Order: sequence, then C-alpha cells, then structure tokens
Amino acid sequence: MKIRRTAQAAAVLAAGSLVLAACTSPSDDDGDTGTTGDDATQTEDAGGDTGTESTAKADLGDIQTVEGNIFYSTGQDEFTGYNSKTADTYSTYNNVIMDRILPEGFFYFGTDGTIYENEHFGTAEVVSGLEGDDPLVIEYTVADDAVWSDGNPIDYADFLMEWVSQNPAWLFPEDAETPPFNHVSGTDYTQVNVPDGPQADSFDAKTFTVEYAEKYPDWRLVTGAYLFPAHVIAEQIGITEEELVQAIWDEDVDTLMQAAEFWNTGWLSSPGEVPDPAIAPSGNAYQFKEGGWTAGQSITIEANPNYWGPPPATEELTFRFLDASGHVQALQNGDLNVIEPQATVDTLPQLEALGDLVEIQTGAELTWEHLDFNFRESSAFSEEQGGLALREAFAYCVPRQQIVDNLIKPIDPEAVVMNAREVFPFQDNYDEVVSAAYDGRYDEVNLEEAQRLVEESGLETPIDVRIGYSAPNPRRTNEVELIKSSCDQVGFNIIDVGSQDFFSNALPAGDYEVALFAWAGSGQIASGQNIYSTGYPQNYGQYSNETVDQAWTALSASLDPEVHLEQTKIIEKELWDTLFGIPVFAHPGVVAHTAGMQNVRHTATQNQVAWNAEQWLLAE
Repeated sequence: MKIRRTAQAAAVLAAGSLVLAACTSPSDDDGDTGTTGDDATQTEDAGGDTGTESTAKADLGDIQTVEGNIFYSTGQDEFTGYNSKTADTYSTYNNVIMDRILPEGFFYFGTDGTIYENEHFGTAEVVSGLEGDDPLVIEYTVADDAVWSDGNPIDYADFLMEWVSQNPAWLFPEDAETPPFNHVSGTDYTQVNVPDGPQADSFDAKTFTVEYAEKYPDWRLVTGAYLFPAHVIAEQIGITEEELVQAIWDEDVDTLMQAAEFWNTGWLSSPGEVPDPAIAPSGNAYQFKEGGWTAGQSITIEANPNYWGPPPATEELTFRFLDASGHVQALQNGDLNVIEPQATVDTLPQLEALGDLVEIQTGAELTWEHLDFNFRESSAFSEEQGGLALREAFAYCVPRQQIVDNLIKPIDPEAVVMNAREVFPFQDNYDEVVSAAYDGRYDEVNLEEAQRLVEESGLETPIDVRIGYSAPNPRRTNEVELIKSSCDQVGFNIIDVGSQDFFSNALPAGDYEVALFAWAGSGQIASGQNIYSTGYPQNYGQYSNETVDQAWTALSASLDPEVHLEQTKIIEKELWDTLFGIPVFAHPGVVAHTAGMQNVRHTATQNQVAWNAEQWLLAE
C-alpha cells in the first residue's frame, strides 16, 4: 500500500516494522486496518534523506494556495461526522476527510511506513527510558502558533482530554459494562500504558510530559493521534476549559460523564448537514466549507485561513461518495482527478487505455486480505458447534492459490499467497516468521481432508457459511464465488452476504460466519493487539486465546526488536494452530490521476494516496 509510467515503487523499510495501526480503520477495500511488523520503527527528520529519494512529504518551499478544486473518492460510503474516532465511525471513509481537518500531530507516516517528525506541529523529546530501567518519559512541546481555526490555542488541555477520552481506570472500572467514551482505541493507553496521564502545570501549557508505565514501542504514534478541541467540549457542558482540566485532575466522574455524552454524539452529523464551525474547528490545513456537503454525492473542504503551517497548494478538495467500480470512468470523464481503486484484473488495462489523459502509479501495499472466523456461539465455527475441526475443513477447501492466480497476479505478477498476518511477503523477516509458525498445510486445496474434517465436526450438512463483506466489491464477489465452487463440494453451503452496511451492522453484530475484508498496515509495532487479544475493540469475531494475549502483552511492553520478532512468531503460530482466520494475499496498489498533476504520491500505508492531499496541484 506499483507501475506508473515511471514506476514509483513504495519501498519497504529494511529495518522498520510495518504494522497494524493501533486502532486501524477500514481500508480502501472496506476493511479495518492492521498488521504488525517485525522490527523497530525508524524515525527521521521530515527532511531527512537515507541516500535514496525521501519518503517524507516534499518541502514545497514558499507556496501560495491557488484557486481550484480537486476531486477524489475513497468509495461510496457517506461521511458521518467530525468525530471519526468512535468505535462506530473509525473508517477509511471518515478518516480520509478528517485527517485533513484534525491536527496531524507530532509524527506522520512516510510512503513506506517510516515515521517522520512533524516539525510544524511541535517537538517530542525522549527525556528517559530508551536505555536502562528508567521509565520512558517524553516531553512534548506544541508550536507556539498552533491554534484551532477559531483562534483557541492547541495546548495541554487538548492532550489531557485526548487521554481521558480513552477511559482511564477511575472513569471506567473493571466492573463497568460500557466505557463512557465510545473510543475505538479501547483502554490500554490510559489503563496500561499511561495510567497517570499527561502532566503540566497549567491547562493552557504548550509543554507537557508523558510517562509510560512500560517501554511502549509505539509511543510516537499515540499522543496527538486522537486530538479534539477540549475548549469545545467544555463549552458544550457549560464550564470553562480550565475547569474541564481541573475536573480531570480531580477525577470528577460526573463532569466527565457529561463530556463523554457530547464526545460520543455531539460531533456526529446527519447526511448533508455540514458540522457547525462553532463546535467543529479545524486544526489542520483544511476546514469544512459552508454548504459543501450534498448528501449521497460529495463533501467539500476548503483552505483554513488560520492554519499556521504551510498553506495547502489548492483551495478546495471535494470527496465524492462514489462506488469504486465507477472510479475509472469518473477519472476519464473528469469527475475525479485522483483515484485509488481496488485493483481488479481489468483495472490496469482500463487505465492504460486512457493514454495520455492519466498518469499511473503502482506498488505493493501494507494491506492484506483475510477471512476471519466468527467465534460466537451462534456461528458454525465456534467451539460450541463445529470448532477447530470445521475451521480446518474450511481452510483446506479455500482455494487461496487460485484466488491469487486469477485475481491478483494479473495486477502484480510477483504476488504470492500470504501466510502471515504481522509481516508481509516483501519484508525481510517474513520467511523466518512463517517457517516458525506455519507448516504449509493449507497452501493447496485438499478436498478429501476437508470432507473428513466436516464429518469429524459432527454438524449436519450442508453447513451454511455466510461470508460477509462490504459490497459492492467485484473482487470480493469473485473471491466468494471461487470459495463456493470449492467448499460446497465438501459439505459447506457458501452464502454471499456482502452488503453496503456490513461494517456498520453485520460485522459488529456478529451476523456472519466468515468476514472477508482487509487490514491496512502502517509503521506501528504493537497495534495488532487490538485485533487479536481477548475483549479488544477490533477483535470482531470474539476470538480468545491466553497464549496470544500474553505474547501481545510482552511485545507491547518492549522496545527490543528481538523481543518483537520472537513474540510475533509465537502469535503467528498460535493464530495458525487455532485458526483465528486465514490470510490470503497482500494487496496490489494502483493510483491514477489527471495528467500533469503535481505531488500525487502513492503510499504503502493505510493513509492512502490522500496522505499528502494538501500538496496536490492540478496541471496549469
């Protein structure tokens, strides 16, 4: 997450781990993000150069915003609101817009997963903890001129509110059923990693410190990742920003419950209703355009005149809500300027047929396709029903090699069946991890063994297996057809239940036997814990395994790349032995844009091509 007419291959860090986002979001293919890497994450200055072309954002110099509107689409899903960090709204479709409006934070991902400092936002300095037994302490300083678009400074209050919105133990005790803040990240940041919260002397301080309870490897990617305006929350519950900070310091549960109610619902929108700038200020290069949202069609954002960093290159960006199957035609018609379609066997020939109208970029992506089992009692694959025997039967009949040969190799001739979840086939440690975790038994279809295991499961055949995914999605429809043609032969009845609302309804409700989607990776190390560990928010199938839980705990408490590698081997082996699910392939990526556009750059990470959209320029 490669041929352009001048191929831009997204390089993969040799030493940098490329991992699932702590709280990943559905990928461009309607998945959630995720994947864990194999080594320590590198950090470079934004202008740093490792001897090859930098994967950081380009330094455009003294630029001036030009008039114009660039049209882009992530897919057909409607925007849902300013708060894209709830367990219900955290999706690619929302984040691609809100990442242009909410503060970027102290660090960002380059095109290969390298983590770069965002010097325009501020600085982060390690005070202690990189060596020895001292606690990991980071001192953060926000740029003096960093402000929300309403003029309120971005300061300590915002970061303290970010922390409390992830439900510290005093706000969400173990005997409580539902966390007050419906935050996608769960509770580990506050209850395990930073139990005492950010520390400062005043509510409006620009400098503060964060002390970690253990050596958390992804510390660069947490503080500032979920930033919302604390002063707005305070105003909405009838107090000052200073009083809100004091309420958090005092562990005032009643006040924070009021804050949580607004945080959960006050920033959501009905289709077509642009968020009120009085409660939805920008902390980035763009802001919402008044009247810029047409329900079911598009939403437009415009340059934020109060942004302190480099101004955006183009005045307006419009995000169309358009089914991916129509992206190539829309690019040809001029209705879209940039597309990143889920590549099918027809995508490249269609784009190449447009000739000089477009430019094409292709490359390997940190996004991977997978089939995840539902472990709820109602599912045929649960321990209460068919159990491991039935999961193994399904794994034996899924034609993974045929799926790759038919659907992926026409786009990427080097594509292979993927046999890991936390490392990718193009990463250095892939072979080592796979050899330690998986014996290759499911590489080829074995219908005889599959049928034997179906009989061993004791369930009456045919066994209905609903495979759910976000539709329309031609490639996934084809995948399900191939699975059905194979697995129906051994006693399964594969049912395609792809639907447009799969992620909002069926997936969280467990209304499926197998979920088909993609996790999109970035540069994180420990974030896969959110997918595979017992009770975590993105563990949709309710898988539970003590060995996996313990390995993730050990991995996420270490800064040592060797510990990360060894624990990843344990995790991968256990996920194969118990069949959490079945990895299929790493996604091939394709980006195309109007010829002559500047600064459109494919990225391997979950941020997608819009990662630097504020730098895009139309041809003159």
